[in-house]
Amino acid sequence: MDTKGRLVAGSHNRNEFVLINADEVGRVTSVKELSGQICQICGDEIEITVDGEPFVACNECAFPICRPCYEYERREGNQSCPQCKTRFKRIKGSPRVDGDEDEEGFDDLDHEFDLANGVPESVLSSHHNMGRGPYSAGFAGSEVDGATLKPEIPLLTYGQEDDGISADKHALIVPPFMNRAKRVHPMPFSDTASTVSLPPRPMDPKKDLAVYGYGTVAWKDRMEEWRRRQNDKLQMVKHQGDGGHNDGDVDDPDIPKMDEGRQPLSRKLPIPSSKINPYRMVILIRMVILGLFFHYRILHPVNDAYALWLISVICEIWFAVSWIFDQFPKWFPIERETYLDRLSLRYEKEGKPSELAPVDVFVSTVDPMKEPPLITANTVLSILAVDYPVDKVACYVSDDGAAMLTFEALSETSEFARKWVPFCKKFNIEPRAPEWYFAEKVDYLKDKVHPSFVRERRAMKREYEDFKVRINGLVTMAQKVPEEGWTMQDGTPWPGNDVRDHPGMIQVFLGNNGVHDIEGNELPRLVYVSREKRPGFDHHKKAGAMNALIRVSAVISNAPYMLNVDCDHYINNSKALRESMCFLMDPTSGKKICYVQFPQRFDGIDRHDRYSNRNIVFFDINMKGLDGIQGPIYVGTGCVFRRQALYGYDAPPKKKAPGKTCNCLPKWLFCCCSSRKKKAKGKSKDKKEKSTRGKKNKDPPKQVHALENIEEGIEGIDSEKSSLMPQIKFEKKFGQSPVFIASTLLEDGGVPPGATSASLLKEAIHVISCGYEDKTEWGKEVGWIYGSVTEDILTGFKMHCHGWRSVYCIPKRPAFKGSAPINLSDRLHQVLRWALGSVEILFSKHCPIWYGYGCGLKPLERFSYINSVVYPLTSVPLLAYCTLPAICLLTGKFIVPEISNYASILFMLMFLSIAVTSILEIQWGGVGIDDLWRNEQFWVIGGVSSHLFALFQGLLKVLAGVNTNFTVTSKAGDDGDFSELYLFKWTTLLLPPLTLLIINIIGVIVGISDAISNGYESWGPLFGRLFFAIWVILHLYPFLKGMMGKQNSVPTILIVWSILLASIFSLLWVRINPFLERGGIVLEVCGLDCD
Repeated sequence: MDTKGRLVAGSHNRNEFVLINADEVGRVTSVKELSGQICQICGDEIEITVDGEPFVACNECAFPICRPCYEYERREGNQSCPQCKTRFKRIKGSPRVDGDEDEEGFDDLDHEFDLANGVPESVLSSHHNMGRGPYSAGFAGSEVDGATLKPEIPLLTYGQEDDGISADKHALIVPPFMNRAKRVHPMPFSDTASTVSLPPRPMDPKKDLAVYGYGTVAWKDRMEEWRRRQNDKLQMVKHQGDGGHNDGDVDDPDIPKMDEGRQPLSRKLPIPSSKINPYRMVILIRMVILGLFFHYRILHPVNDAYALWLISVICEIWFAVSWIFDQFPKWFPIERETYLDRLSLRYEKEGKPSELAPVDVFVSTVDPMKEPPLITANTVLSILAVDYPVDKVACYVSDDGAAMLTFEALSETSEFARKWVPFCKKFNIEPRAPEWYFAEKVDYLKDKVHPSFVRERRAMKREYEDFKVRINGLVTMAQKVPEEGWTMQDGTPWPGNDVRDHPGMIQVFLGNNGVHDIEGNELPRLVYVSREKRPGFDHHKKAGAMNALIRVSAVISNAPYMLNVDCDHYINNSKALRESMCFLMDPTSGKKICYVQFPQRFDGIDRHDRYSNRNIVFFDINMKGLDGIQGPIYVGTGCVFRRQALYGYDAPPKKKAPGKTCNCLPKWLFCCCSSRKKKAKGKSKDKKEKSTRGKKNKDPPKQVHALENIEEGIEGIDSEKSSLMPQIKFEKKFGQSPVFIASTLLEDGGVPPGATSASLLKEAIHVISCGYEDKTEWGKEVGWIYGSVTEDILTGFKMHCHGWRSVYCIPKRPAFKGSAPINLSDRLHQVLRWALGSVEILFSKHCPIWYGYGCGLKPLERFSYINSVVYPLTSVPLLAYCTLPAICLLTGKFIVPEISNYASILFMLMFLSIAVTSILEIQWGGVGIDDLWRNEQFWVIGGVSSHLFALFQGLLKVLAGVNTNFTVTSKAGDDGDFSELYLFKWTTLLLPPLTLLIINIIGVIVGISDAISNGYESWGPLFGRLFFAIWVILHLYPFLKGMMGKQNSVPTILIVWSILLASIFSLLWVRINPFLERGGIVLEVCGLDCD
């Protein structure tokens, strides 16, 4: 329809049109003057400016907004860009608003002060702010007088017929300006204007309305439909139900961009520059001081103690290298904030089923005697009561020990869950693990608790006490195994009587089998899984059990996301799954996230955290630093995974921005450049084809094969070889299970329609058979990666190498809590297992020093992974460096020559830079100084004991093939607060730190005695040696307290070792006797005649 530049149609959500007598600047001459871009607020097309360019409201991000919306946001809104939140600057032709800066670049006084020939600009702009069709750029500059506001303006709307007009020329009566109606851009007309009566205008209904200068009225139906859709999409629902995964709404232009449902579900919170910039400056200064320090140390050897000097310099160089690998991954620390209300707004609809993505939760356990069933039961109960739609949660418990005790305890847990889950959701309690919930003291008077809650809480506590009695009774019965083995209630022998030779077992306790809670509501699915074990097969410990859970869950429920927790880590925050979904389901950034890692928090640790069990420095400083690079490493528990990332697929590639060209250059130049580019592209394509042919085990970034094609090949519908190729490829990767292979292609999860429970369970038994993984990529490229007892580091490393990134989420209320071994021996064994896993990775093909180049792993992220596998090597120089003080005190030598003024300044600057770095880390990390000091102490204790033994065990395994088995860390029981802290358990890991402690104490005694005997001059050189030795003793002080046990008792083994070592050093004392002169014994004639 040809408008001839004389029509601006009104917005279809109100009942007005205005005829514009536009001038040459402000008229729309053709549809070509529209840019084709759509305004993200009102949905109109964005107009072309006078300069021939699309109208740009925000110069920072170029977010598409039309001029009327820009004017309205400046006049009535928050005056900032909806996307980047940058304040709008005044554009020529727009009126000034409060807060605008002074402008000297152009003269626009008429529009700046809202005047145009004496008519307020707001009046004029209100007319063309109504449009959802073409808008004239620079309309504010058109010549419009006051007559444009008179009733003679022909207006058109739907309404009544006029009897004064002939039937063939019916006019539609236009009501006055309806300024009380709902508007996208409100009109500022006064109420007096609405009293003006408008005369009808005769028109021929056969002619197009454009002939009379009017638009069409077809917008009315569109507007009603748009309003209906908008109200449907913008309903805010409480957190009782949960929303879902629907990326289709993301690009819908009908949803206003300023609404909360369109905003990101999370945001980054960078560390303030006032904290992070000084920290970075100190790191650089410390690097310079390190260079000067080593320059001095290397150029000033100690000739009379050359061996000691050389050893010390080598140790210091290694410490500096390890510090660099640890320090620079903390260069970009960030924090994150989630918006649970936006998650609900986006994915929750009133009266509709939840659209939140389903989550499969994995709980792993092995030995119920070391991992008490009551702790596992509390973890399962906290999962079943999580604040998430019940039909979206499935809990899978892996019993890798095939213990009937675990099976029976899980059966009791499922029965108790029918009472516990509705109680938690009715009163919205936290935490939802009953053991820790009832351990909290509630002041009914202070909290003003409702009497009904008090009554039900007491009743539920009695129910839980009965439940504990039943569980403890099962544990007591399990202490003595019958000779014929365990039998089930129906007399059938328990299939897992032989732990090393038993079939796979699956039992669905809760879920889609008709079991509901006591209030009749559905419960989450609870599944018991024990994979098949046969002699002669390598079952790969925990990693193999987790891969079995991946396959079982894919067949039964196939949720797109998976949560992995240890049996002693319960959900402390019932909204933990929602927190993770704020990242994984974010339509803008969620597609590239492979997992969301939560920090580990612990219960039952002594107030002083003697052995640094909380790992506060690692979780609150190191992990925040990694989150600013490519994401935190996977720590084995409390992590929500994207299932597709665990299948070994590459992360989705980044979309490149379209190339920009310059119109100011001659065309012949572009021709030359384009021909060269084509040649270069041709060469690069050939190179790429050759390189891709040589690549192996490189998965496509997306699932290339359609599900229908896979099923055809699997079912044998097409017997041709080409149709079987997809099946062969996927069987080599995932194994010979058509149901599981089909599930891997469903990015949003779900099970095949029409599948029966019996067929799915039969297939689930098949995928947990011990030979299923043979000749597949399980443990190599798919699932948890094999080759190390610390499969967590290796698994996260492989995903980062595929280009994925991870996210670190720290909610205000800790998401998960668990128990930690507070006993010294158990703690050292736990650290030994971690260090052994790092050594295994160090000597494997997956070592980050040489693996994964040319993929998606960022350099600083690689630094972090290198540091996580080489740190056990630090044990050797650390042991040598902690021995040097005692040797120096006993021999009278020192590793540093006579200190000059320059050397004194250098050493002071070195210690000062270390202290300032620690203080600044405490400041931006929110860590206490006591936590930092405990971490330093246990770094020395673990370094000279667990890390040292792990290094030797790893070398034996790699070089000699000697395999070492780690023991499961015993979990805390309920024998009293901190009772395990004082329990002494002898282990060989205690020998190195004990020896270091004693020889340094004896060295201090010998040094002081030597200084007393030699006089005042010997005290000066002694201070450096004493400082060195006391530094070692202070770091080993928690170890000394652990060796002493309780204050009122001393272990016998400690007395034996003390006597033995005291005897050895007594002989050494006699040999060096500091009270004799260094020149030797002087013999004189006594003067007596012995004859």
